[in-house]
Amino acid sequence: MTDHKVVSRQEWQAVRGDLLQREKEHTQMADELARQRRELPWVTIEKEYRFDTDDGTRSLAGLFDGRSQLLIYHFMFGPSYAAGCPVNSSMADGLDGLLPHLHARDVTLLLVSRAPLAKLQAYKQRMGWSLPWVSAANTDFNFDFGGSYTAEQVRGWGLDESGLPPIVALNAAATGTDVLGYLSETPAMSAFTLQDGAVYQTYATAARGVEFMMGYYPILDRAPKGRDEGDGFQTWIRRHDEYA
Repeated sequence: MTDHKVVSRQEWQAVRGDLLQREKEHTQMADELARQRRELPWVTIEKEYRFDTDDGTRSLAGLFDGRSQLLIYHFMFGPSYAAGCPVNSSMADGLDGLLPHLHARDVTLLLVSRAPLAKLQAYKQRMGWSLPWVSAANTDFNFDFGGSYTAEQVRGWGLDESGLPPIVALNAAATGTDVLGYLSETPAMSAFTLQDGAVYQTYATAARGVEFMMGYYPILDRAPKGRDEGDGFQTWIRRHDEYA
């Protein structure tokens, strides 16, 4: 017998109606926030960046691949990693199939990491992705745009490893590095536009701000048990070929 409140269909419809009104308000607020994002001022990118790609070295402008909008996810795969972050990998799973739809709206989406290109290519093949993935191993791009930190910066945070969320040690082990090496990378997303040959940054977000790229979360939020994480934030997430 369930201990959850159970009511008649009529009572349920009334409560559901109240929640629906709040959901509509939430949707309208999201629409307004989206408008405000589009109205953010832009920043001209004057520094030269060179990325290692499957097609050779490319500039930031070259990553647009003939489109005027570029969304970059700073995928957590640092130089000391043996494999990509499981949580980031779960995100890429959901992004891979979106490419044709984004391309139809003049948007290029790709991943960038500091690991050498050969490591990224091997992991991409394992995961079965078609999503473009470039290496920033020979550029400051990830440091400049909040996707990576130096070892000195991480040490400067004065973190107590025993007090960190369980996900940190779990994912450090899963990526084949130590906690310091794991925390040298962070989940972040950067947006750019290409206008008359000039590149501008238009938006950026990080940490929980990238949850919009985690397609399973809004689905779980509507399931009876929700995310069901409790104190084990994201510790359930595995690479798609590692679930029992």
